[in-house]
Amino acid sequence: MPVSQKALARLVSKLTKENLWIYVVRLLMERPMYGYEIAKEVRARFNIDITNVGVYMVLYKMERDGLIETFTSGGSKMYRLRPETVELWLKARDFISAVLRDVFGCGVDCGTRQV
Repeated sequence: MPVSQKALARLVSKLTKENLWIYVVRLLMERPMYGYEIAKEVRARFNIDITNVGVYMVLYKMERDGLIETFTSGGSKMYRLRPETVELWLKARDFISAVLRDVFGCGVDCGTRQV
């Protein structure tokens, strides 16, 4: 990989795999999901190349940090958001929007603070 591409590759990794929680929250805002289902949706909807193990590692960290909680349905472990997590996700969205505006001179109008 050319030197000039390394910086871009790092940026893509930081905005996707290393901050996967923002994508997981977006999915769980729709409904509770199984871990495998989350991994499948992350790859399909957000085009992020990540393994199931990588997703489960993020889910474990999110649970440890109090962003999500688990429950059992039909004998399988499911994940759902804790109520305060959406507010944190909205702050992350506002931060990313400010970066687009301040650094790139463009922005995304996300409207009100609601999804």
